[in-house]
Amino acid sequence: MTATDSPADATIPVDAPAGDDRSVAVEALEGSFAELMMAYRRHLAAAADRVHPGMLPGTFKVLSLIGRSGSTTLSALTEHLASDKGLVSRSVSELEGLGLVARTLDPGDRRSRLITVTPEGAERLAVARAPQKGRLFTVLEDWSIDDIRHLTRLLHSLASGETPEA
Repeated sequence: MTATDSPADATIPVDAPAGDDRSVAVEALEGSFAELMMAYRRHLAAAADRVHPGMLPGTFKVLSLIGRSGSTTLSALTEHLASDKGLVSRSVSELEGLGLVARTLDPGDRRSRLITVTPEGAERLAVARAPQKGRLFTVLEDWSIDDIRHLTRLLHSLASGETPEA
């Protein structure tokens, strides 16, 4: 699928029987997910650059997750991101060097450190997110609340591997 194709332009898989509506629909959905992921990657890259020029999108994701969690450990970040501990550790070190996060001893486990966003980090996160804030509201402003709720249920079912309820 090219950038100018629409999901409805998806082609029938080579091994799909003629008239296999399910295969065509699933392939179109796959194309729509690809478009959504590309848009998300562009958003992450732009937001990361607004936090600090040259920041990698993965580092921005680490900062965002720390910001949402309030405080967390390196192990929890690694698990949540399903990422390599060394990669997450380097991102945290970079963020710490920029003054965007701080590490303190975990009072519940002296062997561990809690990672929190600094006031500077919180401010930069807010600036980075500002252009996207409300974008989803704008995009969905003509959608009915029922359609939004239905999409939410479908996405949850897809992510969890469950069959959606009618």
